[in-house]
Order: sequence, then structure tokens, then C-alpha cells
Amino acid sequence: MTGAHARLAEHALDPAAELSELARAAHGDGAIVSFVGIARPVSKAGAPVDSLVLEHHPRLTARSLEAIAAAAAARFDVNHVRVAHRCGVVPAGEPIVFAGASSAHRRAAFEAADFLIDKLKTEAVFWKREEGPSGANWIEPTEGDHADAGRWSE
Repeated sequence: MTGAHARLAEHALDPAAELSELARAAHGDGAIVSFVGIARPVSKAGAPVDSLVLEHHPRLTARSLEAIAAAAAARFDVNHVRVAHRCGVVPAGEPIVFAGASSAHRRAAFEAADFLIDKLKTEAVFWKREEGPSGANWIEPTEGDHADAGRWSE
């Protein structure tokens, strides 16, 4: 039975705890692959960033995370999928997202984790802005982000 778990985290994200929960669920699997995204301290333009602000709609955002996790669980030969994504103000250098998958063999877990991050970058319902000494800047997924997500089109 495949399990997909997704949650919206309003406070600091603990990747080690998320990995531990995934490992507990994955008892008996031969592979666990995880990814942790960190709020960058510098914008793509090279400006210092103090924090990333992720505005969200509680139900819509949670549903988008759940849908992405469920899609990974359905698409790949994995037994468990886990997503945790921060919202609100995330100081630069802190974890913003955890995505992981477990399976009997490594390839499916790697593919599912890759899929999760590509879809979270482009389909999760968030409005993101970087804040720093020079002000605030709204950010959108890049062309590269969309190209990465496009690899999974059917």
C-alpha cells in the first residue's frame, strides 16, 4: 500500500525529523531518497536576501501539496512519499522544503523525489517574495523550473 503524506509547516522545518518519520513508515523498503531545499541568502540577481516570505491560502496550498504527493505515489513504484513545506517568513539559510520517497529499489525513489521537487517548484500554491536590505522582490518559477517539470508530462 502506497502512503502519501503532505503537510504545510507554519514553523521551523526539521528535516531530520521528517526523514525519521519517512524511515519509520518505510520499514522494510530498500531505498529512501530525500531532498531538503534551503532559503537562499542571495537572489538570482546577486542581492542579499534576509528572508523568503511564502504567502499561502491554507486550504488551497495544503491541497496542492497533497495532490503533488499523491501524484508521485501513483506514478512511481514507491511505497511512501513525504512532503513538508514551510509557509510564512523563512529566514535565509533555513530549510524550506523536505521531499522524500521510499521504495523497494533506489531508482523509483530517486525519480519520485525528483518529480516531487519539480512539481513543488511549479505547482504548489504559494506567492513568494524575497526580502532584503534593498527591499522586497516577488519571485516566480523560472523557465528552467518549468522545463524541469515539463520532463514529467505524459
